[in-house]
Amino acid sequence: MLRLRQVMLDSVPGADTSTHWQTDALPALRAKLAEKDGDFVAYVVDHPERPGALAAVAAGTIEYRIGWPGNPLGAVGYVFSVATDPGARRRGYARACMETLLDWFRKRGADRVRLTASAEGAPLYASLGFRPKPDPLLELHL
Repeated sequence: MLRLRQVMLDSVPGADTSTHWQTDALPALRAKLAEKDGDFVAYVVDHPERPGALAAVAAGTIEYRIGWPGNPLGAVGYVFSVATDPGARRRGYARACMETLLDWFRKRGADRVRLTASAEGAPLYASLGFRPKPDPLLELHL
C-alpha cells in the first residue's frame, strides 16, 4: 500500500518524492487496518502479473462532525490514496476499489464523501457522481 501511496504522491506536482517516511508510516497503517470496525479502511486489487504486489488501492476514513440539518448523523467520508500501479492502469481496478469503498461509506452511515482529485483521477470520480464544491477550506500545518 505504501508503494502505491508513493505512486500517487509522485504524481502531485511539487510534492516531496522522498520515501524515507514509509518506515515510520508502516506501523500506524498496520494498526489502523487491524482495528475491527474501525473508522479507516482500504480496498485493494492484487497485481495480476506480480504476485505479492498490489495493482490498485483506495483508502478512506469516516469522521464525525456534529450533525446538521443536511446530515443529522454527522458522518462524513473522506477518500485518499487512490492509486494504480502504472503497469496496471486502464483495467478498472481503481473503479472497483472506489465502488467498494463507497459501499462501505453507505453502510457506515456517511451521507457524503469528499476527496481531492488529481487531473488523472477526476474523470473516474465524475463518473461515480462526485462534483466540484466551492469550499472555503483553510489549512494550517503544525
